[in-house]
Amino acid sequence: MNISDIISLGLWPESKKTTTQKGIDELENLGYHLFYIGKNADLYTCPGDEPKVLLVRSDRCSVFDIPLNLEIEGKGVSQTSISNMGAAFANEEGIRTAILNEKIDDSLAIAPRCQMMELCKPLEAEIDGEVVQFELIFRNYLTGSLFDACQNGIDPYGLNLSKDLPQWHKFETPLFTPTTKGVKDIPLNTQKVKEKIPEIATSLENLFKKFTQFALDNGIIVVDTKFEVFVNAKGEWILGDEVLTPESSRFIAKADFDAGNYISMDKQILRDFGKSQDWKGQAKDLKPGQKLDVNVPTEIKDRILNGYTTILNSLKK
Repeated sequence: MNISDIISLGLWPESKKTTTQKGIDELENLGYHLFYIGKNADLYTCPGDEPKVLLVRSDRCSVFDIPLNLEIEGKGVSQTSISNMGAAFANEEGIRTAILNEKIDDSLAIAPRCQMMELCKPLEAEIDGEVVQFELIFRNYLTGSLFDACQNGIDPYGLNLSKDLPQWHKFETPLFTPTTKGVKDIPLNTQKVKEKIPEIATSLENLFKKFTQFALDNGIIVVDTKFEVFVNAKGEWILGDEVLTPESSRFIAKADFDAGNYISMDKQILRDFGKSQDWKGQAKDLKPGQKLDVNVPTEIKDRILNGYTTILNSLKK
């Protein structure tokens, strides 16, 4: 299946830029052809007529949707392993993901970075007269942007939270705080989204609760997570490739959390460093396709990679 076939099935937006650049030789020689270069991973068409693609993770990094000239050696392999682990956890709870059980040849050097993916398109629904795509976020603790909103008396999700709640307040039941998916994520009314996709919202809340307890039993606090829901060629809803991973969730070691040291074990480490260096401000002058030239200390890179390794080793079943 080539990219024109994928577009004709309505499973790839025509507006999304593809590439004619040649990919990795050992894949190209087997009939997998590079067609999309992402910030952190690349996509290849697959031999045959089935609606699937091969995702190949790189060691490239990005934050705030800013592509960086930064690579962290080993990050792509760790991310792939954690992604497979998160997908397996969801599957055990009866929730499908876009990741297929089919694997490429394990003898290939690139194999540890690869996932065969079912082609799908983002779930869309009408909210307040506008068709939107979703990011479905569940939170165990009051922190980040929601804490800031509460402090300022803003109620972006219609949750009626008290402005007197302290940061890191633990919710008895996870909060559901959906947003739109796009260049700018816009908060949506929680109840309206629940009414629009009740079965999905309930299934994902249950999944989040079970994963939170599983992680806690293994020494990790799950602060929050984001689910992205897609629709496959059969019209079934499924999750994407980043399910319960450091790319979609915030994890803190329980020992650190209990000591009041809210040290992130995930991508937040790079975000915090990027904030301190004003990467957002620097990125304003970037031209399309250009990467931000950054200098990240080895200590920061090691902390990120060690966080991924700890998560993987702690949450392996």
